[in-house]
Amino acid sequence: MTGIKGIDVSRWQGNIDWAKVKSAGIGFAIIKAGGSDDGFYTDSKWAKNYAGTKATGIPIGAYYFVGKNCVNAAAGKADAERFIKILGGKQLEYPVYIDNEAQPSSAKAGITEATIAFCETMKAAGYFVGIYGSTYSGFHDRMDDSKLKAYTHWVAQYASKCTYSGKYGIWQYSSKGSVNGISRNVDMNYSYIDYPFIIKAGGFNGYKKTDNPNESTATPVAPKKSVTELAKEVIEGKWGNSTARRNALTTAGYDYSAVQAKADELLSTPTAEATVWYTVKRGDTLSAIACKYGTSVSAIQKLNPTLIKNVNLIITGWKIRVK
Repeated sequence: MTGIKGIDVSRWQGNIDWAKVKSAGIGFAIIKAGGSDDGFYTDSKWAKNYAGTKATGIPIGAYYFVGKNCVNAAAGKADAERFIKILGGKQLEYPVYIDNEAQPSSAKAGITEATIAFCETMKAAGYFVGIYGSTYSGFHDRMDDSKLKAYTHWVAQYASKCTYSGKYGIWQYSSKGSVNGISRNVDMNYSYIDYPFIIKAGGFNGYKKTDNPNESTATPVAPKKSVTELAKEVIEGKWGNSTARRNALTTAGYDYSAVQAKADELLSTPTAEATVWYTVKRGDTLSAIACKYGTSVSAIQKLNPTLIKNVNLIITGWKIRVK
């Protein structure tokens, strides 16, 4: 599964060497800003973590951990207003999230109302807002997810794959990550959406549309790609696999079914150069695949430059070009 690797941190990670974190290949961070689960507070490492990520150029988002009493619209709005004060004057390239974990699942209707009020208050203040929750105890048991589709989702599920059936932008896949520059375990995530582009182009999270250095003010929206272009990118592995691919394409505004159909067509259509594709199976190695098709590992890597960057890492289910 492809995606940008990131982390989320709070005071529990202690003092972080963000230069080492960046050198370790971390592409983004979601930082705890504060919460209402222990009174109303700002996380003690929020300011230091914000400064550290900005100094090293790591794109960031933020989250606010709401307490057990955030079970009605008034409480959700009040927590959002506190969050906005903490975020004041800062720029964030990733969404700002409400973290629903402390409330009792028996208050599902109230939690859902509080979440909507929180999100709408953040939106009104110019923030690109999202919701954090686990696949089952969060979006299934604690919230009525059918009413929350308008907000981007950050889904936690510590497993080999995320089985959440809806659209999501970030998957938190582990709470026991080890990253150079952080002395304690840290949550690990994958992001499947280009949030920095969306947020800067849209003028959210403290940015103005003119703050996006990669886009002119006359064209703040990314140009759409053709179905064929997208299908080729799918084959190259740029959009992930399975549900992650569907989520990423749909969230980006593309017709997943049309793109997937074109990709299948391209894979099944013979070419004059007799292109050969192979689906990786459990236990496969690049050297064994190369031997089977009378080619070399380096030749396969040249045919799949964006898919295979590490000869020791190929994933079951990948489609790779061997000739």
